[in-house]
Amino acid sequence: MATVITMPRLSDTMTEGTVATWLKKIGDKISEGDILAEIETDKATMEFESFNSGTLLYIGIQAGESAPVDSLLAIIGNEGEDISALLSPSAPKLETIITEEKVTPEASNTSTTTLPKGVVIVTMPRLSDTMTDGTVATWLKKVGDKVAEGDILAEIETDKATMEFESFNAGTLLFIGIPEGGTAPCDSLLAIIGPEGTDVTGIAADFKSFGKSASIVEIDKESSSETPLNNAQPVAANSNERVFVSPLAKKIAEEKGINLSQISGSGENGRIIKSDVENYTPSAITQNVQPNVNAQPQVEVSVAKPFVAVGEKLTEEIKNSQMRKIIAKRLAESLFTAPHYNLVIEVTMDEAMKSRTIINSVPDTKVSFNDMVIKASALALKKHPKINSQWREDSILINYHVNIGVAVAVEDGLVVPVLPFTDAMSLSQIGGNVRDLATRAKNKKLLPSEMEGSTFTISNLGMFGITEFNSIINQPNSAILSVGAIVEKPVVRNGQIVVGNTMMLSLACDHRTIDGATGAQFLQTLKQYIENPVTMLA
Repeated sequence: MATVITMPRLSDTMTEGTVATWLKKIGDKISEGDILAEIETDKATMEFESFNSGTLLYIGIQAGESAPVDSLLAIIGNEGEDISALLSPSAPKLETIITEEKVTPEASNTSTTTLPKGVVIVTMPRLSDTMTDGTVATWLKKVGDKVAEGDILAEIETDKATMEFESFNAGTLLFIGIPEGGTAPCDSLLAIIGPEGTDVTGIAADFKSFGKSASIVEIDKESSSETPLNNAQPVAANSNERVFVSPLAKKIAEEKGINLSQISGSGENGRIIKSDVENYTPSAITQNVQPNVNAQPQVEVSVAKPFVAVGEKLTEEIKNSQMRKIIAKRLAESLFTAPHYNLVIEVTMDEAMKSRTIINSVPDTKVSFNDMVIKASALALKKHPKINSQWREDSILINYHVNIGVAVAVEDGLVVPVLPFTDAMSLSQIGGNVRDLATRAKNKKLLPSEMEGSTFTISNLGMFGITEFNSIINQPNSAILSVGAIVEKPVVRNGQIVVGNTMMLSLACDHRTIDGATGAQFLQTLKQYIENPVTMLA
């Protein structure tokens, strides 16, 4: 049976897309996972892969053309299959075709299950180009609630960020397919919206009966809004009452040591939002029960760790987040597919330290040593573009633009926000952008597009006192630079032992694209820029 492929929504703000390039042509065999086309969104150009196998029978949007999200992009089916019914003017709307296909048992050739009028199936969205599964962090609507177009249905945790997911339909929320804390693949049954009172139990059963969403957990209609769910409910002190709060508001409250049970939410359904926390003034009574603001931030009210007697065994199992799963998968793939080797060089930092002091003496200017390394790396990459490359099975892609990814540690692991066209930025611009991206990364407010398109990566553990380390390449990049701490130690200059400041840099390279001499030449240029910062201003 032919499958209709529509223009995907590849970012939370995307309303239309442009087909930059078709990588398949009509008549080509398609396997699940094949890249069909490169699609340009409002933020980036992304590869769009097929989730179906078959033959490409029809292309609805030609290369260079733009169309709204959900427009007919292509049709995949059996070779020689008649698809005229899907293309005729009298054919049902594409949305109806797709929706009805999802609730039609594939094994049946004689009967189909059609949706009642006005009923719409909402599936787990694909909110980034690398997302394969999503976790429902918070439901902002419950079964029976009225839903207007544009209302926020839920907060979805992807492999990169927690994002608000809005409804594109109006009606009543009739069914929830994935509970808070539940994880399911993209295109799994997330919810059903339709006219109030519509019986959708058969629709939900049909959707799951042919394996579209094996990991869905059904919620009872009467108890769906009352069931406590661990990963999305901060618990107030001395109370079992649930507190509805946005992730950013929750993070700010943790950092300020504010008890969420003391705040009245102004958001939808009494949800606590950022402004509620920022504008909150604790009363004298409340202040007496606030946690110490100097204590470490905690997700819930602090609970003493259990006492472990001598000889007693105690373990704790922590469920892997989507981010942790993706980190494990990608780094394992990188380490075992790319032949890594490391080059290490020691850099003298005395001139850089003097220059930074002078730069930061300018009002409203704040530049870190990491910012200086980023700027130097960008300039060195322009001189050694082979470092700025990507391995492909039949070619090596050399990037002449420089987009540096900066590794940022967050609660669940590591994210890599990207500075586009880094070489064109001044030191102060790099510093401001890095601080902004790092702050939003820790608050899980980065957009997926802000973590895409890197051509080179920098990881810095110097602030933790780590003097030297080796990183795993952040593919599809060919190299990653590891930056250690600045160390004061005896050095030899002009035959004399003096006190100097040095820093170790380690470059991990993919030997498929970068030879040892090429990597060494890059490090020599990088060293010259860092040791003579004035050359970065030329």
